[in-house]
Amino acid sequence: MSFLTTDYSNVQPSGYEPLPTGEYEMILANAKEDATPSGAETLQIDLIVRNDLTNVPSLMATNGKYANRHVFMDNWKRKATHQYDLDGFMHILKAVGVPEGTSINSVDDFINLITRKPVNVYVKKEVDTYKTTDQNNPVYRNSVAPWNFNITKFKEVNHQFANKQQNQSQQPQGNSVEFDEDSFPF
Repeated sequence: MSFLTTDYSNVQPSGYEPLPTGEYEMILANAKEDATPSGAETLQIDLIVRNDLTNVPSLMATNGKYANRHVFMDNWKRKATHQYDLDGFMHILKAVGVPEGTSINSVDDFINLITRKPVNVYVKKEVDTYKTTDQNNPVYRNSVAPWNFNITKFKEVNHQFANKQQNQSQQPQGNSVEFDEDSFPF
């Protein structure tokens, strides 16, 4: 008996296109440090279009239409200094409401301060110059600049993440979590 038999009758093109240029209410879902094979280092932020604002009349063309879509933003370390652009980080910290004068001791502390926070973000749709080989058939991507982060207009957040694990990680730190030992595979 085979594992599966190919049947492409239900396979549809994804229809994935970058988000149209505009302002979106988003969640800073995650951030992580990464590097290219050549060694260029980045702090990549995963932004998700909030799904708890789909019925807000002023957001029908953005959150109403594109809820749960991801946009990734890379913050590259400068080649000359091997450091992140800290001015760019200030725009993000201000947008999530971190108080003036807060001491941040590490990139991990920065990540913890911004993760799961709501923000208003201006997203731009632009030609991806790395992937466009034919100028008559451009490939598009989304870009977000740090100075395009603003304080959310909707402070109450009821965004539901796509999987149960992400929703559980929304719990405030310091709360205890009970585990059902029968659910562990070991």
